[in-house]
Amino acid sequence: MDEVYGLVAQMNTAPGKRDLVAAAMMAGTRDMPGNIAYLIAEDMSDPDALWITEVWESKDAHANSLQLAAVQEAIGKAREHIAGMGTRVETRPLLRG
Repeated sequence: MDEVYGLVAQMNTAPGKRDLVAAAMMAGTRDMPGNIAYLIAEDMSDPDALWITEVWESKDAHANSLQLAAVQEAIGKAREHIAGMGTRVETRPLLRG
């Protein structure tokens, strides 16, 4: 298996659209091959920000997920309500074995 790959990113939404974006992203990110964890969290200090934490079997698995029809559909539904991206950090998750 390739090296485990992680990503933590802040997504900024249009005012009042955080719930809509979160719902679209959650619905479109089920059953992604190679995904170990995909968490969407509300930023407690910014009502228009989300934090997305992803853990993948490999960086290639993450890249491949972006081509999935369900993921593309989710991005399409959310795109007009995404104001931009904030901090983005690639990580190497340490998994309990």
